[in-house]
Amino acid sequence: MVKKSIFLHLKKRLKLFCIINVFFMIPFSSFGANSISWNSEEDLFSVQYENATVKDILDYIEKHSKYIFIYSANVQKNLNNKVSISVSNKKIDAVLKELFSETGLNYKMSGRQITISVPEAPKVQQTIQQKGIKVTGNVSDEKGEPLIGVTIILKNDSTVHALTDMNGNYSIIVPERKSVLSFRYIGFVPKEEVVNNRKVVNVQMVEDVGQLDEVVVVAYGAQKKESVVGSITTIEPAKLKVSTTRSISNNLAGTVAGVLAVQRSGEPGYDNSSFWIRGISTFQDAGQNPLVLIDGIERDLNNIDPEEIESFSVLKDAAASAVYGVRGANGVILINTKRGQVGKPRVTVKAEFAATQPVKLPEYLGAADYMQVLDDILMDTGQQPKYTDRIAKTRAGYDPDLYPDVNWMDAIANDYASNQRVTVDISGGTETLRYSFVAAAYNERGILKRDKSYDWDPTIKLQRYNVRSNVDLKLSPTTQLRFNIGGYLQDRNSTTKDISQIFQKAFVAVPHAFPAQYSSGQIPTTEEPNVWAWATQSGYKRRSDSKIETLFSVEQDLKFLLPGLKVKGTFSFDRFSSGTVSRGKTPDYYVPATGRDDEGNLIIASKSNGTNFLDYSKSGDYGNKSVYMEATLSYDRTFAEKHSVAAMLLFNRRNYDDGSKLPYRNQGLAGRASYTYSGKYVGEFNFGYNGSENFAKGKRYGFFPSGAIGWIVSEEAFMQPLRKVISKLKLRASYGQVGNANLGGRRFAYLSTITDDYDTLNMYKWGLDSSYGLTGMAEGEFAVQDLTWEIVNKMNLGVELGFLNGMIDLQLDYFDERRKDIFMPRESVPMTAGFMKQPWKNFGKVTNQGVEVSLNVNKQFGKDLFVSLMGTFTYAHNEITEKDEPSAVVGTNRAETGHPVGQLTGYIAEGLFTEDDFEDVSTGKLKEGIPTQSFVSKLRPGDIRYRDVNGDGKVDVFDKSPIGGTKDPEIVYGFGLNMKYKDLDFGALFQGIGRSWNILGSSIIPGANRGVTGNMFTNANDRWTVDNPSQNVFYPRLDDGINSNNNQPSTWWLRNMSFLRLKNIELGYSLPKNLWRNTTVISGIRLFVRGTNLLTFSKFDLWDPEVENTTGAAYPIMKSLSAGFEIKF
Repeated sequence: MVKKSIFLHLKKRLKLFCIINVFFMIPFSSFGANSISWNSEEDLFSVQYENATVKDILDYIEKHSKYIFIYSANVQKNLNNKVSISVSNKKIDAVLKELFSETGLNYKMSGRQITISVPEAPKVQQTIQQKGIKVTGNVSDEKGEPLIGVTIILKNDSTVHALTDMNGNYSIIVPERKSVLSFRYIGFVPKEEVVNNRKVVNVQMVEDVGQLDEVVVVAYGAQKKESVVGSITTIEPAKLKVSTTRSISNNLAGTVAGVLAVQRSGEPGYDNSSFWIRGISTFQDAGQNPLVLIDGIERDLNNIDPEEIESFSVLKDAAASAVYGVRGANGVILINTKRGQVGKPRVTVKAEFAATQPVKLPEYLGAADYMQVLDDILMDTGQQPKYTDRIAKTRAGYDPDLYPDVNWMDAIANDYASNQRVTVDISGGTETLRYSFVAAAYNERGILKRDKSYDWDPTIKLQRYNVRSNVDLKLSPTTQLRFNIGGYLQDRNSTTKDISQIFQKAFVAVPHAFPAQYSSGQIPTTEEPNVWAWATQSGYKRRSDSKIETLFSVEQDLKFLLPGLKVKGTFSFDRFSSGTVSRGKTPDYYVPATGRDDEGNLIIASKSNGTNFLDYSKSGDYGNKSVYMEATLSYDRTFAEKHSVAAMLLFNRRNYDDGSKLPYRNQGLAGRASYTYSGKYVGEFNFGYNGSENFAKGKRYGFFPSGAIGWIVSEEAFMQPLRKVISKLKLRASYGQVGNANLGGRRFAYLSTITDDYDTLNMYKWGLDSSYGLTGMAEGEFAVQDLTWEIVNKMNLGVELGFLNGMIDLQLDYFDERRKDIFMPRESVPMTAGFMKQPWKNFGKVTNQGVEVSLNVNKQFGKDLFVSLMGTFTYAHNEITEKDEPSAVVGTNRAETGHPVGQLTGYIAEGLFTEDDFEDVSTGKLKEGIPTQSFVSKLRPGDIRYRDVNGDGKVDVFDKSPIGGTKDPEIVYGFGLNMKYKDLDFGALFQGIGRSWNILGSSIIPGANRGVTGNMFTNANDRWTVDNPSQNVFYPRLDDGINSNNNQPSTWWLRNMSFLRLKNIELGYSLPKNLWRNTTVISGIRLFVRGTNLLTFSKFDLWDPEVENTTGAAYPIMKSLSAGFEIKF
């Protein structure tokens, strides 16, 4: 029924789409007499030409296919001959035989290189071979890997030529020592070498960035870069392999323009970065994450190993993502996994071993200094010190059982941890069958300690195994079958206690209360837990995850019906399962010792009895499965050399079952039509049409169109005189809509729900004192019939510039996103309206604007040195322009409307009170005209003074205002360098964030809980005192207890969390090939050392500024130093 209804709703849309296709195709039917089309999948040509020169036809084939033609000096006359040719669906060999049948030309094919010559050429070559000089050598890329099939030509006489073999070796006869050899290879910059007196000429070729970027992965396919008019960023997979981290998301920040990412924790298994494409454009958490597609299927970015990736693209504007409709509102990440290439098996083994360490842990005072601060606070408030004796004995190290000095971070955490990764990559195949196999093993150990007296281990250990196998099978010249199977197994071991709670408790545990364990073996505790016992004595738990991912597709070329027409079907099945086994244990706990008896034994009493064995329990059993189906009809053809037309129509359907009462289902249509004229002018139309279960009939379907245009100015005739300077100039613009139907867990929003989810406080009650109660059914969510799609209108303007023959590549984009009809509960509806839960409504609006810049510079210096520079910059600023808020805050400085999503709020601090501000210091009475502050009954000099924002003469909750900005950064940038000199290579990447803020938590204030809880940072003496009445201090006046005035969120505690980090640095060395010249098995060995997060520069220095926690009490982000090797066979 659902499938039938969606086609009924699409009747008019399909008619429009057909009209668009006809509009594009009819004008070009008259060009059928002169045309060439190339089926890249089957490598088949259809050529229809009348009275054209041989050179014109060959030039067109070279420009629009993978083949390169090499001409002898004496063939020009023959190339100018005019011919007529008509062939259909033929291999290049058959096309050339037909083309040269009456021209007197010969050809020789070597892979993708084709040499055109006259019949006498072989005799000339033979003469040279008899009288010339033999030159041998090896051709490799920048990493020292051999290049197969490189064409080596004698300059000015291309009849003398050679090709490199499977190991990159070649041999050629040249006539004299001054001969010049020209080396040509697809995707690399051509290079010339003078032979001189050398008998061995080894050459290293540099990648041609412009050619490598020629094909770009886009939504549901690929396009030539010249015809891409959407905002799409592609990144080389090698840049995602620059650290030993498990999570790919941790390598995105600063590397990919348009992606804002921050890593908030380093805990193994939970260290993924939060990331957004072009920032945040909604205040609903459920609608902020981008769509991630792996081989076209919705999957988790962090569950794939970097070695599995062949291409990585980020789709940012509506032109690029509109075809995804409901799923494309927050941008799309497209990942294609590796596929096999024709050739003998290629095997790469890579291993890396790393030592890791926290980037920065908070530094706390020792016990003696801690108690001294407490005594100073007591004396500052007119009280007597109470720790004098303990301080002296603690400093002297007298009886650590009774006078402990415990750094709880040191007690629970090791100085170092480790991780290792080993990968194997195998690929190869024939024209009929191609295969790729990637396997990866990853192991990581956390920093928490263990008690080695037990044979069980509660420390954090993560073991992960990824495997993926992709097979391409050519069933016939027009039928292609693809089969992918992959997945992973992951085991995570840890203590039974929550890791984040352990670090939080380590922060509040004071250093002088009790030791981690008495010398006699007892474990002390108070109302606050013994964190060491939590980490090491509480048993362990093990979570096991497994997932299998499959994909099966068949593509049929329908050229027998219409050249350029294809149909493709795809089916995918994924299944995930997870379970946790806990082996918990509770130790015997004792109250802290009060002294020693006459025999020197600790006077200690039991607090609670534990268990002497590990219990057993299972929890967290969970699983899900996903079925995805897709059918695609596509058309791609070029007419009369100048007119390129492409169109695509796609239907998809997904069923996701996570054990809920009903599975989640969605389906939709997507389409694209594009036209390119003369390689200079590009137009494109895209649409997505989707349905959602969340909306009532009549609101259920959404149509999301987009349009884009592009102008490649550098191809214009008037730009040719500047071509050597401005090698590329492309302008593009797009505008369109994408949608969102994610209600954050709310399903079938047009239906009211009935619930029995009520505790004893919400029973139906009666009786004089309401002492009788009974649970029953009650109204839950209220039905909203007119709820409909969130709509995001996206506009993008972009310019792409290339200078000096592609040496410099610059790309700039400006974007403007306006989201409306954001889902939200009606906060202005009072409880007196009778709703148990506030009803939903399309009410919110958010704008999001910004710029992104990417720069790449590549330069070869001589034959040995290659230098590459890169830089990215992304700025995104959002603002809530409409939100349903409680009437009490509407129009006040506390309203969220008019401010960014996640705007921090607090009081504006105007400094610290001085004695001059008081009429009577002893009573805390302020002078007339100074606003009172409602947080404490008695203010004193050194307390924080706040601004009376609303001018009512007092500072209270109504004076809270937006301060600083948001925790999530508005700016992310990166810049880096890569160099290669002979066999040495070096790379470095700096990454930073800007406009990121945080308000420090009140629990960091020394003495906030009278020394019972709360650690102190080493800067505790940077505070206001009677003897140091400075305004330029970190802490205001300290109190023996909670000072409700000074612990308010305010600009006093506001900190800029911007930072610049040396994200990655790497040094590699490729071993000389003569070390294994006696074997044909090994083709290359590279050794490398690498560092991650080694340096951080920030004005904030209490803890790592990237950690979001307001006290620094979180599992730290890690830095690492690693060494590894890579062997190619």
